[in-house]
Amino acid sequence: MPITEHPPIGTLLACNFDAGFKEPEMIGRRLVIVVTPKISMRKGLCTVIPLSETAPHVVMPYHHQIIFDPPLPDSWGNHPRWLKGDMIVSVGFHRLDFIREGKDRGGKRQYRYTPIPDDLLRQVRKCMLSSLGLGILTKHL
Repeated sequence: MPITEHPPIGTLLACNFDAGFKEPEMIGRRLVIVVTPKISMRKGLCTVIPLSETAPHVVMPYHHQIIFDPPLPDSWGNHPRWLKGDMIVSVGFHRLDFIREGKDRGGKRQYRYTPIPDDLLRQVRKCMLSSLGLGILTKHL
């Protein structure tokens, strides 16, 4: 079920890049990290950076390997992901969903809402700035 409100910066979500996207754009269902706050004049849109299971051919300043702690749910696999800082994209809420953690004893779905740690968010921002040609600003983070 898609999100209905803009999540906090650093929230890990699932994004459906299938409809309307073609290679070399990001495609498929992927994990993403929210990188901007709610912007009042952009209702229904969220800016995210996708993660990939595939390591880049050449690691650049806008890439970063992430190992999640706590681990991801089994449905996503618990292997490292690569932040693709050069693939920043704004997508509609209809493409985004919280990460399902499983079900509680009563059968109610449980979701991951906790944003990523501050040190990882700083690294995400460094990658984002580097991808925009603003790597010199990373010394201020």
